[in-house]
Amino acid sequence: MHAGFPDFRLGSVLATSFTGTLTERRGDAVERIPTPQRLIDWLAEYGLAVDSCTTAQLDLARELRESIHAAATAAAIQDALPASALHVINDRSAQGRAAAALTPEGERRWQLGSASPVEDALGVIAADAISVIAGERDGRLALCASPTCQAAFFDTSRSRTRRWCDMNTCGNRQKKARFTANHRENPSSAR
Repeated sequence: MHAGFPDFRLGSVLATSFTGTLTERRGDAVERIPTPQRLIDWLAEYGLAVDSCTTAQLDLARELRESIHAAATAAAIQDALPASALHVINDRSAQGRAAAALTPEGERRWQLGSASPVEDALGVIAADAISVIAGERDGRLALCASPTCQAAFFDTSRSRTRRWCDMNTCGNRQKKARFTANHRENPSSAR
């Protein structure tokens, strides 16, 4: 990772991991793709390597990210999906021309076109969002229980009762806050 930028929060679901490039949405927001180079870095983490990215393409990516977040949030709370978000997601999906390819190791890799690799990568992300939001995968969309985060995430736990988008950040932060509050209320319990 490049020095001076916050680390990426990497997950196993492409679309919701992409929405995680903006964290602490209800607090002091942390933008994890502030520059075109950071978008290139994030895409590479998910096997969607591109050589270059313009500021306009970064803007398209952020618009897609926010549209996925809006639609996933609505789906998680079983609300109507926002028409404007659906338009952006569907448009990005339709404009992408990536092809899935099978490697000799039996893994899927994405082949991005040479004419518009960033748009192709965004198309892959949009298609993944469509799959998740449409309920085509085993799991459920949920919202992080952290009051400052509230990120949409895809819960594949056996009980489907996961509360945090990321246990190492939001979950631990909430547990620490609860411990500190309990310690203040009952200082003798620490002995």
